[in-house]
Amino acid sequence: MRFFPTFFDLVDKPCLVVGGGEAAARKLRLLRRARARVTVVARDPIEEIADLAAAGEVDLVRRGFVDGDLQGRVLAIGASGQDEIDTRLAEAAAARGVPVNIVDRPALSSFTVPAIVDRDPIVVAVSSGGTAPVLARRLRARIEALLPARLGRLAELADSFRDSVKATYPSESARRRFWENFFDGPAAADALAGRESQAREKILDLVNRRPKKLVPAGSVAIVGAGPGDPDLLTLRAAALLQDAEVIVYDRLVGPGVLEHARRDAVRVYVGKSRGHQAKSQDEINALLRAYARAGKRVVRLKGGDPFVFGRGGEERDYLRRHGVAVQVVPGITAATACGAVAGIPLTHRDHAAAVTLVTGQGKDGAPEPDWAALAGSRHTLVIYMGVATAERTTQRLIAHGLSGDTPLAVIENGTRSDERVILGALQGLPALLRNHGVRGPAIIVIGEVARHADAATHIAAPHALAV
Repeated sequence: MRFFPTFFDLVDKPCLVVGGGEAAARKLRLLRRARARVTVVARDPIEEIADLAAAGEVDLVRRGFVDGDLQGRVLAIGASGQDEIDTRLAEAAAARGVPVNIVDRPALSSFTVPAIVDRDPIVVAVSSGGTAPVLARRLRARIEALLPARLGRLAELADSFRDSVKATYPSESARRRFWENFFDGPAAADALAGRESQAREKILDLVNRRPKKLVPAGSVAIVGAGPGDPDLLTLRAAALLQDAEVIVYDRLVGPGVLEHARRDAVRVYVGKSRGHQAKSQDEINALLRAYARAGKRVVRLKGGDPFVFGRGGEERDYLRRHGVAVQVVPGITAATACGAVAGIPLTHRDHAAAVTLVTGQGKDGAPEPDWAALAGSRHTLVIYMGVATAERTTQRLIAHGLSGDTPLAVIENGTRSDERVILGALQGLPALLRNHGVRGPAIIVIGEVARHADAATHIAAPHALAV
């Protein structure tokens, strides 16, 4: 390790920036975020720097650099882009013991400026030692995606209770258990979700209650995993996967999605498919409750969105009835994601003023859908889990007035590497599925909007080739 990682306290400290171009402006923005007092030395600064100087936000000296500019500075940055000036600044700073960074010149620098994830007061810095700044920025982006936007507010909330906690728990080990319980529990979840008043009430209750033995409060997050492509996970879903101790997941969760989970998390597969169930819904509900009551942070991971044919509502109601803290994180549902990647708009001013999502696998004993409404004109119909019931669906829709020539698209394994888009017409749907060996997971998009699929210039034959 060549560069020792550290953080400077620059609040109200005098710093120097040499240079007046865009590179200097970028460093100036960072120093101002750190609330440093900055002097810029530049003959011809860009408008951004000049405006800040005119507003009294920075001091601007319109000339070239001289060694005396380093007098009293705690840190200097060279961003002139001119070898002679940058080298002279680096040598003068070294002679005076002033830490210096020369932009894109690690050999002349005594410190480097890392890629920064700012969740003030939480700050994460990623450095390549100046060897690969683009790589450092890419790593920063990945880390930033995992950290909740309100992480800084959570840290500030905890800080506001530090004295109270210290007075209530004089033992260092007891305080550590308290904070572990807080950060793992519902109070922190409220703070990260922006419910600060509820979070304050919960942490105040924890302080006042002072239980003899702090047991971590378990919770369940019902999380939408999206349609399969792990890059389509929401930021909150990715963060919860990193935090979860137990992950209970379905068959439709893409394998790459689980790579976002922490490696020591317990993974429990409860996938269901037609004619086969790893666990019944009652067993899944009881499993979630048991893990939560054991103090575990549980993620119930579902393909797509948990509230769109995912039975997430049933699980949420069950957990709430049994006193388990539960939150729901939406995911990108298959209809919108698969339609988008296939180039199919679900609504279109020329073709469809409405879209209906319907499942081909209803609850046992449920009444038939309103086929007349589903067969209406200027309407897009998206069928989930409809492969096994395709023949009945085709017959019912045609019997209720929908033309057998209505175009459709079958999207199998949408957004995944093995995705297929198969085009055809309604009257040939059962044969289309048989001929192409479609087994799912797949959605069926029925309506004029299917003509917009990227897979074809037109949809005339009922047995178009897969792409």
